Amino acid sequence: MRGAQTQPGHAPSADSAAGLAAVVVGGGMSGLLAARGLAKAGITVTVLEAGEAWGGCVGRHTVGGLVLDSGAESFATRSTAVADLARDLGLGGNIVAPHPGGAWVQLPDGPQELPKTGVLGIPANPWDPEVRRSLGFAGSLRASLDRYLPASVGTSAAVTSVSSLVRARMGKRVLERLVAPVVGGVHSADPGLLDVDMVAPGLRAALRQHGSLAAAVASQREAVPNRNGSGTAKAGSAVGGLEGGMNTLVTALVAELRSRGVALVSGARVDSITRTESGWQATAAGTTYDAGRLVVALDGPAAVGLLEEALPELSALRPAAGPLVSLVTLVVDVPELDRRPRGTGILVAPQTEGIEAKALTHATAKWDWLAEEAGPGTHVLRLSYGRGEGADSPESVAAQSVASLNDDALLAAALRDASTLLTVPIVREDVLDWDVVRWEGALPFAAVGHKQRVAEVRRICAEADGLSVVGGWLAGNGLAAVVADTSAQIDAVL
Repeated sequence: MRGAQTQPGHAPSADSAAGLAAVVVGGGMSGLLAARGLAKAGITVTVLEAGEAWGGCVGRHTVGGLVLDSGAESFATRSTAVADLARDLGLGGNIVAPHPGGAWVQLPDGPQELPKTGVLGIPANPWDPEVRRSLGFAGSLRASLDRYLPASVGTSAAVTSVSSLVRARMGKRVLERLVAPVVGGVHSADPGLLDVDMVAPGLRAALRQHGSLAAAVASQREAVPNRNGSGTAKAGSAVGGLEGGMNTLVTALVAELRSRGVALVSGARVDSITRTESGWQATAAGTTYDAGRLVVALDGPAAVGLLEEALPELSALRPAAGPLVSLVTLVVDVPELDRRPRGTGILVAPQTEGIEAKALTHATAKWDWLAEEAGPGTHVLRLSYGRGEGADSPESVAAQSVASLNDDALLAAALRDASTLLTVPIVREDVLDWDVVRWEGALPFAAVGHKQRVAEVRRICAEADGLSVVGGWLAGNGLAAVVADTSAQIDAVL
């Protein structure tokens, strides 16, 4: 490239001389994990990050004198991937479980404690008293018909949405009153748009094995013990966290990469990627980096945009961007919240009127370490806005318009919503500090058929020597999925 510097993916070494120098495009969790796997194999690695911060959605900010997570604040415990990583990074002793208070759901007719469920709000027992309170007798009766349906119902099609599976097996009330709030809170999307095999891996296979959706949920629930080792943990407890916040994972990961000699280059937005006879080139801020191994660790639209010139067949596989999600963090002085009126937090059913947030996490009620840091009477609340309901649906337009409000308008909405959801008045004078963080397309949109798209993307990239593509849009939403998938992809090429 005329006028550009050209350098290997770091300093020359025996590995780079053999064409094994690697460049990782993107410094989010998947990029950092890919760099770690390559560096542990003795490969010279450079990571190029467009922004100034590392870790992507696992970020940090200081609000009210407290260092808090600005993105992901927990990880799913359905696998040991994140816990194993934390232990490898010396953080094993910091792994904590949430307070066993459980979560709630705000329904159109009022709040209910979220039942003990295993997957996406789907109940393992439709006649559980907590489930029956949410569904009513008729709803539980319809849901219980699941056990009498053939296992082929909901599993025979090659692909199916979350809502199609749940509606066919358990009915409309389970979908609207339990599943939609959980899916909206976790994935910021309508369950009718999401591929169940991407957001709940293994669920349909377990259904085929056990004969019903409830039994499939129960089988997966048994693998998630509570603090006492039983499989009856409160809803919302199938997660773990780190004392000090999930952002400490990024701090430890970056420190290890630097100790291994990985070059971490921030403020380096890659604007072009080309194939060469010896491998790949990535150009950022006027500098071209040569690599025998290229790892693209960006969101789906950005990754395809950079690679489609070199691999034109990727163009047709560009995924839709995820929704804009705005996270409002409040640090408030409200001693009435010491009693944890809604447990660790509350999810909002999409059809609930008068509330614009899709979820509220009462962080100081969820994490004992944070409550100790904040002190009595001081509370941290996280309210999220923005949900994908379909490209042009009124619900999607409304949700995105709220997420797009300016900071002051979002603060006003958060105070109204928090007061309603927690049943405790919270006014501007109670706020010690606050912040708004916006995540544009941060939650990958695993639309129906996305699993097949992922397989095709991976096939195309595997045929291009020296190229790997990782990230949540391929692995599935959530840190556990990203950690496990990135490790598997890098192990496969070493």
